[in-house]
Amino acid sequence: MSTESETRMSPMDRTAPADPTAPTHRTDRNDRTAPSIAELEEQQARLTLPRFTYDDAWTLGTLLVELARERSAPVAVDVRRGGQQLFHAALPGSSADNDAWIDRKRRVVERYAESSLLVGTRFRAKGKSFDTDSRLDPDRYAAHGGSFPITVTGAGVIGTVTVSGLPQLEDHALVVEALERLTAR
Repeated sequence: MSTESETRMSPMDRTAPADPTAPTHRTDRNDRTAPSIAELEEQQARLTLPRFTYDDAWTLGTLLVELARERSAPVAVDVRRGGQQLFHAALPGSSADNDAWIDRKRRVVERYAESSLLVGTRFRAKGKSFDTDSRLDPDRYAAHGGSFPITVTGAGVIGTVTVSGLPQLEDHALVVEALERLTAR
C-alpha cells in the first residue's frame, strides 16, 4: 500500500511563513527536515545534465532501483523523456497505487517545470493548498515530493524522474541522491 496517501497535508502543515523565501523547517512523519525553497531551487539548478540519452535513463533508473533495494524501500520508479517512458520498475511492497501517484506527481513537474516538492512548498509558503488553490484536478495532479525534472543544458526540461512509495520527503531525497550520483559519473 502506498504511504503517500497517508502523507496528505493536514491543515496545520498548510500554514507557512508569509515570506515565501523564509526557511520552511517543517518535518515529515519521519522527522526529516523539509528543504527550503532556496534549497530546492539550488538542487534543481545543480542537477542540470549535459545530455540525457536512453543509456542515461537506464543508468538513472537502475541506480534508483539499487538504492531502493539497499534500503528495502517498497517503491515504484519511472523515468521519462518527453512523452516516452524510458524506464519503469516496481519493487516488492509497491502497488498500482504507486503508479497512480507517479502519474499525478509527474504531471506537476511537466506543468511547472519544477520538482513536485518545490511546487508544493511554494504553495504552502504562501499559506495555500495546492489541491484547492492550483485549480487543477487533485485526481490528476499531486504536488507531493518524489518527481524531479530532467533538465539538460541548452535544452531545458526534457523529462522527469519519479519515485513513489515512501513519505514524500524520502521519495524526493532518493531521486536527488540518484541524480547526484549520475552527475558525478
